[in-house]
Amino acid sequence: MASWASGGLGLLWGWLWSERFWLPSNVSWAHLEASGGPGQPSYPRARHILAVFPLAAGLFSVRLLFERFVAKPCAIHLGIQDSGTRHAQPNAILEKVFTSITKSPDGKRLEGLSKQLDWDVRKIQCWFRHRRNQEKPPPLTKFCESMWRFTFYLCVFCYGIRFLWSTPWFWDTRQCWHGYPYQPLTSDLYHYYIMELAFYWSLMFSQFTDIKRKDFLIMFVHHLATIGLITFSYINNMMRVGTLVMCLHDASDFLLEAAKLANYAKYQRLCDAFFVVFSAVFVVTRLGIYPFWILHTTLVESWEIIGPYPSWWLFNALLLVLQGLHVIWSYLIARIAYKALARGKVSKDDRSDVESSSEEEDGARKGPRGGGGTSNGANRANGHASAGSRWARE
Repeated sequence: MASWASGGLGLLWGWLWSERFWLPSNVSWAHLEASGGPGQPSYPRARHILAVFPLAAGLFSVRLLFERFVAKPCAIHLGIQDSGTRHAQPNAILEKVFTSITKSPDGKRLEGLSKQLDWDVRKIQCWFRHRRNQEKPPPLTKFCESMWRFTFYLCVFCYGIRFLWSTPWFWDTRQCWHGYPYQPLTSDLYHYYIMELAFYWSLMFSQFTDIKRKDFLIMFVHHLATIGLITFSYINNMMRVGTLVMCLHDASDFLLEAAKLANYAKYQRLCDAFFVVFSAVFVVTRLGIYPFWILHTTLVESWEIIGPYPSWWLFNALLLVLQGLHVIWSYLIARIAYKALARGKVSKDDRSDVESSSEEEDGARKGPRGGGGTSNGANRANGHASAGSRWARE
């Protein structure tokens, strides 16, 4: 039995690491392993990926320190309070109903509660809304999370531009394939890749403690897909084109987080401006540069230089799926922007953490620096754009 199990594992391992799948013809793992000696170039190896786990844990620790000692003081300085959600007044009957259902009670139940408590129906609706909101995180928590993501996205984008500016494949994408797969792994290239991968592993750790949103499962799958694509391109040494894809998607991520920060701080005009710039950059990079620059080199130039092989087909299939998602997200963002321009406000964000009580309870009351606008648009864009913003994140 033991020998049969070990034999089965051996076959599975051999299938997973089949050279005929991962590498072009006439190339073997042994060719790539026999490198890194004195005077010899070093190539990516699968075991390098293991270094990402302690780095991801370190990033998570840095994030906790950053949010406490940097982001939180900034939020307080901007007037964002640690609490502000209105608490529902204690009521045993309504509390029992609240714990027994997952959404607001229907009209029939509302009428029954109104008679039982001698309360107005609108007052009961407000109670349920306040009861749900009091379990939601305050704006300060959301601000700190967004500030961490904004800081990382901005820093990694600047690093990516600085690194790629001096690389030949940034100016001539055919250089992504010349000499493939014997393309040396430089320290800058390794650090860029491993840092991006570590960040997404850290998001895998932190999403269980972060603000819980309705698209939690989608984001969980998205993080897995992102990690899988970055790891995939590292193992088969498609890292040159991988850096182009990552940097291209980084270009809009920090703008979205900047819009959210301005929204939490109630700087409405600044939020609107960031959202407009984010929308423009998103559409230009995902519908213009990505298909005519990235897909052109992965489909046409790579075919001419190295020819197709199994992992080549899978790699391009995933990139084409990504382009399909780009079209969907661009349409959703454009629709949000159109509504914001046409009406002056957009519909409520389906991913929103705290429900708005303005329509049912407070009429058209707004915050000290304005309401409505594209602040909700920035949040919804996060639902559609950040749910897929890089490799498979996009």
